[in-house]
Formats: sequence, C-alpha cells, structure tokens
Amino acid sequence: MKTINKFNTSAVSPHIDSWSLIDWKNIYEYVKKLRQRIFRAEQLGQKRKVRKLQRLMIISNANLLLSIKRVTQINKGKKTAGVDGQIAITSSDRLRLYNLLKKYSIKYIRPKPAKRVYIPKKNGKMRPLGIPVIKDRIYQNIVKNALEPQWEAKFGPSSYGFRPKRRAQDAIVNLFTKLSSRSTRKWVFEGDFKGCFDNLNHQYIMDCLTGFPAKETIYKWLKAGYVDNNSFNDTHSGTPQGGLVSPLLANIALHGMENEIGIRYHMDGGSNTLARNSAGLVIYADDFVVVCKTEEDAINMYQKLKPYLNKRGLTLADDKTKVTHISEGFDFLGFNLRQYKTNNGMHLLIKPSNTSVKKARETIKNVFIQLRGRPVGDLIKKLNPIIRGIGNYWSSQVAKKIFGKLDSYIWIKTRKHLKSLHHNKPFKWIFKKYFKADYTGVSKDKWILTDPHDRKTQLFKMSWIPIVRHAVVKYRNSPDDGSLIEYFEKRDKKDFINDNISSRRKLAKLSNYKCRVCKQSLVGEESLNINQVVPHKLGGDERYDNLELLHKSCHKYHHILLEKYGGGKELSKIVTYFKNNQIEPNSKEGYQLIKKAFKKFKYQLV
Repeated sequence: MKTINKFNTSAVSPHIDSWSLIDWKNIYEYVKKLRQRIFRAEQLGQKRKVRKLQRLMIISNANLLLSIKRVTQINKGKKTAGVDGQIAITSSDRLRLYNLLKKYSIKYIRPKPAKRVYIPKKNGKMRPLGIPVIKDRIYQNIVKNALEPQWEAKFGPSSYGFRPKRRAQDAIVNLFTKLSSRSTRKWVFEGDFKGCFDNLNHQYIMDCLTGFPAKETIYKWLKAGYVDNNSFNDTHSGTPQGGLVSPLLANIALHGMENEIGIRYHMDGGSNTLARNSAGLVIYADDFVVVCKTEEDAINMYQKLKPYLNKRGLTLADDKTKVTHISEGFDFLGFNLRQYKTNNGMHLLIKPSNTSVKKARETIKNVFIQLRGRPVGDLIKKLNPIIRGIGNYWSSQVAKKIFGKLDSYIWIKTRKHLKSLHHNKPFKWIFKKYFKADYTGVSKDKWILTDPHDRKTQLFKMSWIPIVRHAVVKYRNSPDDGSLIEYFEKRDKKDFINDNISSRRKLAKLSNYKCRVCKQSLVGEESLNINQVVPHKLGGDERYDNLELLHKSCHKYHHILLEKYGGGKELSKIVTYFKNNQIEPNSKEGYQLIKKAFKKFKYQLV
C-alpha cells in the first residue's frame, strides 16, 4: 500500500482507497502556501504569476480534497441538500465525490440552479437563500481559494465582513477610534444597501474578474437561476446568499468605496490613520458607516455615493440610511454607539443595542417554551451555548449591566420552569434539589442551577464573562500574508486566553493552540472536541495532562486511524515491553510510557 505521506498534492492524483487515511497536515500546508504565494505575487504586481498560481490552485488535488472536507464536514450547511437532494455525510460518500470530481475540469462544469429557501430577518421579513448542489459548493470553494488571496491583497483596511480573521468586533473597535472624544468627526452617515446580494450587477462583477482563470465558471453560477416552490427562475442580477463564493463576490463588487468618496490615509508605511480633513469609513458586508466632521459633509454623502451605486446596480435602503450626530447615538452590528456628557467632557460608550438585547431575551424565552416540562439537564445543555455565544459577542464592550439583567431574566424563567416540574413542592425543597455551589470552585456562587443527576452539568451565568477589550486587526493585515504568521498566531492565542470556559483555556494552552492532528489553529469555524491522548482502554483518565482539544473532524480521523492501524501496532509494542520489563500498565512509569508512545503517533501509514 502506498504511504499517505507520499501522496501527490498536485493536479495529477492517484486513486484514494480510504478517506480516513489522508494526511490532512500536508493538504492544509500545501493550500496555505499556495494562497500565500498568490497574495505575495499580487502585492508585487506580478499579474502573470498570479494567473499561473491561480490555475495551479484550481486544478490542485489538495484543494479539491480540502474543499470536499469543508463542504461535507466543517460547514454548518453540510446536511442541507440542493435541488438534486444529494448530501455526503459518510467517508465513502466523500471518497466517491473525490474520485468523481477529479476527472472533470472546472471550466466545463454545468452548474445546476440553486434551491431557494427563506429565513427570518430581524425586521420580521424573510431573507432568501440560494442553496447550490453539493458539487457546485465544492467547486465554489476551489475557486474561492484561488480568488480570495488575490483580493485580500487589494481590499481596504476598513472592510471586515466575510473576510478571514476579521469580524464584527474589529469593525466596532475601528469605529471607536474614529469617533473617540479626541476626534473631530461627530456626524455619522449610516448606510445600508437595499437587497445587496440580490441586485449586484453581473457585468460589473465580471469586469472586476478580468484575467481570472475560472471567470466563465463564475458567470455560469451567477446565471444558473434558482428553483422556488418547484418553479425555475432566471437570475439577471445578484449573487445568491448561501453559495460559498457569494460573500467573496459581494466584497469584490463593493470594493472601492473609499476611493469613490475620497477617504485618505497618512502615508507612513502601514497605518490606518486618517488624513486630517478626510472622512472615515467602516464597512461590514452590506452595512457601512461614514464618519464626517460636519453635518453638510454627511448629507453630501448621498451625492458622492451615486456613481459608486450606479456602477454596481445598487440603491440605499431608505429606512436604514440616515444622518445622525454621535450624541444621539446609532446602532451598528448589534451595538449602540453614543457619546455621553460627563464631568470630564464627552465620552463615547459602546453598549449592546436595545434591539439585540430584545432578540437575546426572545431566544432565551423560546428555549424555555420548547423545553417546558423537560428535565433540568436538557435545559442547561440547551441554554449554556446560547448564553456563552451572546455574552462573548458583547464582552468587548460596556455590557456588565446587560449581563446582570439577562441573568435575572433567566432566573425568573428558571423558577417558573422548576415550579411547573414540581408544582406540589415548596421552593425550599426545589432549591435544595436543583441549586448547588460551583463544582469547580472557581465561582463563590452557591446558587447555581445544577442537574441533580450530573453534578458537572451547571447553568453558566453571563455575569461571569469578563469584559476584555478587543484589539483591532491592524491596517491591511491578512492571514494570507506569509510574513504575518506569528502575528495571527498571537491573536489566536489571545482568543483562547479570553475564553470563559477555563477547561478550554487550559487544554488549548497545553496543545499550544493548535490541533495535534492537522497542525492548524484551533481558532476557526470548526467545532472542537476533547480527546484522551491515552485511550481509556489503556488506562487513560480525565487528568488535564491526558486531554487535548482537536477539531471535530480530526477527532474522528484520529480514532479511525488509531483503531485500524497505529493503535494495534503501538499497543503490541507497549504490551511486549511491559511483559519483558515487568511493568504494570497502571503504574506511573507505565502510564508515562503509554502517553509518550501515543504523543508520537504520526497519523500516517509507515
């Protein structure tokens, strides 16, 4: 059998017999290096080299494998089928997809129409999504890996939506800097593109992609149409929300606003410090904010934006576009930004917006409604990720009072839930049964909702989350820049340092903030699992030095490979050594030897 570490990651690829035996470490590294080369070539203006590297990425076997993994194992919509009803949730399905798709050139594919589904928006309306078939999603991820690094080298420093290693908190901190008390920019132009994804001009997108090797394929996706209620519809504009390449195409189409409205920066070698008389811009997908010095400048933005909008086939949403003074405040990305008058002058505070707080209460309320009459353990397991998710999003700003109010709201709902479970019992009996002290000893709180059947299942409180200021990503920094590897590794570490789950912090630190299987950062969109380094059947226990964090897909891969190949081989060596040297497996010496053997496991056939 061929060794996996000799697997060819280029265009010419051998037949793969087992999905479980792919060396993902080499796959990730190959695609990452190729992305960095594309980024660097674009920075240096080497257009021909960019095209050559993009063609290499598109036909790359490694990129195909990684795209299949992302679409079928990592993405949240992996179990959502397109119009053909096909999904791939098993290793054999993924292997079949790989051996099928590697035979075809991306230039000659015939995309199928997207399946139209609707999800509710904040304002009560429905947002249309277009779900491509699984093959098109895989091809779109292949194209994205070729196109994204080129445009990462072009995008402006104040663009944050749908970009790697950039998020809403970066946009908020950037706004804080532009609107701080020392700034003379007090007037805010709030903008929102009306139906951005549905109305983007196809021809303008194509003009932006001149020279890209898979340009015609992207055009086919844009014109593929969609099926709504079993009826086919043509697409004459827009890029469907739900496609993997759609957010990138939207960012490409929206690029250039800074130049259109005259945003200028100091030329001091890599700073996002605005020129003295320049307005400031922060854009996150289809929402943007322009900060100006005078009301007149802010009002004039309507006229300045007209040429920009006309080229792209866009208009502004009347109900969401307005001019505001910072003392009145405005909402952006779930936060309210407003300057308040204090004894020391004006002070800018950023708090969770009333709308986002109301939405959080509704989400929590719905959990209690759905689980009415269900055991407390089920309620805790459902609420904890919601509480942590909401709290973590707000935790970089002024949110302590809101945390306390939501904890009080949850407490009221919890009392009603418990009383409905035991309507004949007094509260004293209920409290004694369901409320315990923190089993970890970290919190001094003695009244924590606890599953009576599992002492470790306790309700998390939002007020336990510390307020930690978020450090905005610097200027044009991108993870595709090979010179910034250490910079982004430090940011990933900081994300775990600020994690409010102490066990995750400890395990991430022990793993050096990387997955031991694929050697990629633990910070990302893929969920994490806790793994025992020494398996339980060999005496492994729950001590921290025997636990590690792995990506969910890597965790499955680890156990499959361990059981099929490495586990039996390593185990036989250890058992033989113990017999020859009369060492007990459960002894301290035996345990350390077992742990050392499994730490050296290479995740490949030898």
